[in-house]
Amino acid sequence: MYDILIKGGAVVDGRGGDPFAADVAIVGNKIAAIGHDLGEAQETVDATGCHVTPGFVDIHTHYDGQATWDQEMAPSSWHGVTTVVMGNCGVGFAPAAPERHDWLIGLMEGVEDIPGSALSEGMPWNWETFPDYLDALEELPRSVDVATHVPHGAVRAYVMGDRGAANEAPTETDIARMSAIVEEGLKAGALGFSTSRTVLHKSIDGELVPGTTATEEELIGIGRAMGRAGHGVFELASDLLPEWNEFDWMGKLSRETGLPVSFTALQSPLKALSFEDQIATMRKENAAGANIKAQVSLRGTGLVLGWRATFHPFSFKPSWLAIADLPWKEQLERLRDPAFKARLLAEPSKLPDTDLRLLGELMTVAWQMQYPMVEGFNYEPTAEDTIAARAAAAGQDPAAFAYDSLMSNEGEGFIYFPLLNYADGNLNFLESILESDDCINSLSDGGAHCGTICDAAAPTFLLQHWVRDREGHRITLGNAIKRQCADTAVMYGLNDRGVIEVGYLADINVIDMTSLSLNSPWVAHDLPAGGKRLLQDATGYRLTIKSGEVTFKNGCFQGATPGGLIRGPQAPPATASPRAVASD
Repeated sequence: MYDILIKGGAVVDGRGGDPFAADVAIVGNKIAAIGHDLGEAQETVDATGCHVTPGFVDIHTHYDGQATWDQEMAPSSWHGVTTVVMGNCGVGFAPAAPERHDWLIGLMEGVEDIPGSALSEGMPWNWETFPDYLDALEELPRSVDVATHVPHGAVRAYVMGDRGAANEAPTETDIARMSAIVEEGLKAGALGFSTSRTVLHKSIDGELVPGTTATEEELIGIGRAMGRAGHGVFELASDLLPEWNEFDWMGKLSRETGLPVSFTALQSPLKALSFEDQIATMRKENAAGANIKAQVSLRGTGLVLGWRATFHPFSFKPSWLAIADLPWKEQLERLRDPAFKARLLAEPSKLPDTDLRLLGELMTVAWQMQYPMVEGFNYEPTAEDTIAARAAAAGQDPAAFAYDSLMSNEGEGFIYFPLLNYADGNLNFLESILESDDCINSLSDGGAHCGTICDAAAPTFLLQHWVRDREGHRITLGNAIKRQCADTAVMYGLNDRGVIEVGYLADINVIDMTSLSLNSPWVAHDLPAGGKRLLQDATGYRLTIKSGEVTFKNGCFQGATPGGLIRGPQAPPATASPRAVASD
């Protein structure tokens, strides 16, 4: 007798093909049979009218702190994700010298907008070395499996102290020590190494992430340590400055070690290459024997603006600054006052002389780039949906229109402000990318950018928008599931998941595609120390199963925590056979 039998659904097995009618049986933490008339089970799930898919594998998250205290692992777990890879962008919390704890928190707070107070209160800091950190992660069961990179910033600071934090050049001894730590981390179970090479990533004190200006010698030296360990993805976020010859050393490293190198590919004014040139240059290296993968975001990347979020168009107005630290109830009372509104709209912003100045300028004048997030918001809005256009149609000043938009839903309204990946006012540039094997679904940033971005819902957006609702070019459900499951799993050597086949992990979603939808985001203060974060859930996930245990029903956490720590690459089951039919 099976433990769980999922009957009557359309199986999307993660290999890229069309859905097919079949039942799926589970015994323990594995898929035991796929077919019809499979026999009896202790629990039977009626999946009629639903699609049965593998659990989603999200390879770009920042749950490094949250994973030490939170078992639910929201919001990613609300969107069918059963495996997360964290430690991206060169930031994380191991190795960590005792005197560097606050510094590492400041680095994460600055780069990933995770409240430092939440990290300070939530993390136990019962580790120093990277293997110690993995041991600490292993102590807490969760609703998802977690895996991690060794982060360059932490390694550099651990080895070089203030010299490393200040991005000074390392000695040969420094490089050897950093390489040894990375090799040790991979052998202990890390799935890769990450680094940041973009000016967007700075600590809370405005300092660049350690490693931002690392030389080829340092990067290649660390890459060779990965080669000695025999596995791992070398992941980087980079501005791709011409003088750094990024693709040249990425190609050289990949060819020498045989390991994949993965970079964040975005439409960005900061990148020296256009998105198209990034992909073309990558493909030139791959044609010469490299294995470079472009990590791509599925929608515009930017800010969610709101009164209770980190930013809004009036963040630097004197009238707002005067009430910014008041409790929300008092703020809302002031915001509802017509006299306060008139005064705020009439006064100029006091922009800071910091990196936020340009952002502040854009937020107050770039109404043609901002979109009110109405009910059922389409994340590929048109020019007619902008605040500029809607205000003009209403005969209203755009700033006043923006104010009113934020006041909707009892002051909980939001404005969408995509700064990256939306230069054309649409997502057409991604159409061919979502059919390309050298590009990988990524950049959800789950667990990060708590008050500014809410992209952990990327798997749901993929299915709702790119498969079902988008006007114009769409992709097949089979391709979407493959991209979010098997492709992401295989890239990190997780060959035991990402497909529905006998012998594989029973990580499964039962999804009602007709009702699948993203709900409106909201601001919660549920992190340790009352830290805030933007959250977004979804309807349509009938069931999520992790390692054979039901973790979510109709979006509600069931309390089961079968997820653990992934240590190193995972082999496929020896007995795997697709679409096997068995009975009890």
